[in-house]
Amino acid sequence: MFWSKKAKPSLDGMELAEICQLEAEALYRSGTYNCAEAVLEVVRKHFSPEIPESLLGTVSGFGGGSGAGCICGAVSSGTVALGLVLQDKKSTAHLTKELHVWFKEKYGVTCCKIIRQNHKGVCPVLTGEVAGKIAEMLGRKSL
Repeated sequence: MFWSKKAKPSLDGMELAEICQLEAEALYRSGTYNCAEAVLEVVRKHFSPEIPESLLGTVSGFGGGSGAGCICGAVSSGTVALGLVLQDKKSTAHLTKELHVWFKEKYGVTCCKIIRQNHKGVCPVLTGEVAGKIAEMLGRKSL
């Protein structure tokens, strides 16, 4: 299974990526979701809606770099989202590496604490960008 047959995106990959980016940023800005929750919720909604919303609680601790300022919660949650959607170890590992390389090229590091020091107030935008990147990567795959 690549993604739910019930949830076939009708938009092409880039359009869906833009929608995911905007939705994840809005969820983060709402104050109801942290970065990790926003990324997982948007990917779940568009690619695997059969996965219960209650699963969001499993990534809640990733927000703020897992509370310690380490790896960005959006990136951590993005890895979880890829695994849930792809359900294939090799594909998940490949796209996770691609996500990390893209993120490091964009922000220089994956460390939440350093990103927030160097890019004040970036978390809402960064959250949207990660969700959009994941949607773009998943959109390249076909059933």
